[in-house]
Amino acid sequence: MNSNRLQLGIFAKTFARPTVEEIFDEVAGHRLPCVQFNFSCAGLPSLPEELELSVLERIRGSAVSRKVSLAAVSGTCNLIDPNPTRRSDGLQRVRVLISACSYVGTNVVTLCSGTRDPDDLWRSHPDNNSPQAWSDLRASLDEVLEVAELHDVTLGLEPELSNVVNSAPRARRLLDETESPNLKIIMDAANLIPPDELPRRTRILEEAFDILGNDLILAHAKELGPDGRAGNLPLGSGILDWDRYLELLSQAQFAGALIMHGFEETDLAASAAFLRDKLAQPA
Repeated sequence: MNSNRLQLGIFAKTFARPTVEEIFDEVAGHRLPCVQFNFSCAGLPSLPEELELSVLERIRGSAVSRKVSLAAVSGTCNLIDPNPTRRSDGLQRVRVLISACSYVGTNVVTLCSGTRDPDDLWRSHPDNNSPQAWSDLRASLDEVLEVAELHDVTLGLEPELSNVVNSAPRARRLLDETESPNLKIIMDAANLIPPDELPRRTRILEEAFDILGNDLILAHAKELGPDGRAGNLPLGSGILDWDRYLELLSQAQFAGALIMHGFEETDLAASAAFLRDKLAQPA
């Protein structure tokens, strides 16, 4: 599976610890070379209003001393929030995050495309498919991409069934319209499968790689349940076609981080062992 091309990592917030040092101790203890970092791990909001240099230096120093790299930092906010004030505030906080990337040793910020639901970022809404929602997404992305280009940061956007970019074709459309080298895709196989299309799950994944495989910045490892729900299961205990997923990553010559998440810390050992075994198998 070309395991030497992938770095196995995890969401840092999987570990509920009081300090970043203890969190990175756990990451290193599980022999994971990288994380997707969340500023909540430093006792801050996931999207801080401001960031002090001393905090950024502490995060970077803690990671470097334990030989853990930050594959990305989470910048999730609602890019099409129906409340313009909240949307503007979220965009400003993403700009703060982008400008801080170099201080913590990463150049990738992760995003989702957002939803028109006013209360839940992960709940779909009929207006997500409206032209106005798409227009608002483009406007929000244009705003943060300008800052990302200035700081040489890549924005990784993750398609989500409940969001405005809810499929691989819509992700392709967004990439083609923005034409920015600073916008790439986070591939999470479990997020691409509608519950009513489970029998086609492998084919949907193949179609996604056909049109997005050359534009990946990060890959996620999350399980797909028999009911079509993504997450909440140890890796290897659901119905995701892991062999095909890893094969497609290899065929796409993806050589970045494969970030595990969507399970409890108690399931980490089994999940990591499952993926390591898969990655060790010959292609």
